Amino acid sequence: MVSSLNSGSNGNCYYIGNEKEAVLIDAGLSSRETERRLKRQELSIKKVRAIFITHEHADHIGGLRKLAKRHQLPVYMTSETRRETRVELRDIQVRNFVPHEMIRVGDLSVTPFPILHDARDPHGFVVSHRDVTAGVFTDLGTTSPAVQTYFERCHAAFLEANYDEEMLRTGGYPPHLQERIRGDRGHLSNLQALEFFMTARSPFMSHLFLSHLSENNNSPELVQQLFSGVAGPTEIQIASRYQESGVFHIGHGPQQHEPLPAKQLSLF
Repeated sequence: MVSSLNSGSNGNCYYIGNEKEAVLIDAGLSSRETERRLKRQELSIKKVRAIFITHEHADHIGGLRKLAKRHQLPVYMTSETRRETRVELRDIQVRNFVPHEMIRVGDLSVTPFPILHDARDPHGFVVSHRDVTAGVFTDLGTTSPAVQTYFERCHAAFLEANYDEEMLRTGGYPPHLQERIRGDRGHLSNLQALEFFMTARSPFMSHLFLSHLSENNNSPELVQQLFSGVAGPTEIQIASRYQESGVFHIGHGPQQHEPLPAKQLSLF
């Protein structure tokens, strides 16, 4: 089961799990809002077993302390990220991880991998249950062969499509901020994300969630149209910066794709 609770510079949080347990990738919403969005989708916070943090920026850790403390959840982050965070973690169970080393959370396997972004030690994650894998590939300024290797394993992925190049160029952002966004430690443009998707997607990828769209330099309709025209059997969804995405069942590939009901689907 996968769901985006929110995706954007105003807060990031992704739910990935099976019938018994789940993990959250990032905790950028308040504890109460995270709980509300889970409840609206009939997902139980009691199934969440851990929180994994990609990096220390506020939109990824803003609700971390209260959420982890309230529900007694272990938090996984690198030692470098912990040193950079301004969130008080003194009475939170914080566990270190290292890149490419798999972590078991019940029947889930979580593997972190390094990415390039303007943070101290940023990482993405793939989460597997049995032989199905979903991944989070956001807040990266460029891709790499290592990132591609993980993406190729995914039956579903949250992939950053942050900005439209023309909208960024002609918008109101000053040149230095535009360069930061475009840089190798900034964010992926729509076209960069599209090129990566077309190069690296597996034949069994059933769902792609386009994520971390800029409020000012992108349009959900624009990016949906761009990807849907070439996605073939892969279903394209937009991870909203305003609301939860709904819950999606991830099977073994497009050939096993089932129509999505109005509400919730069973896990993996």
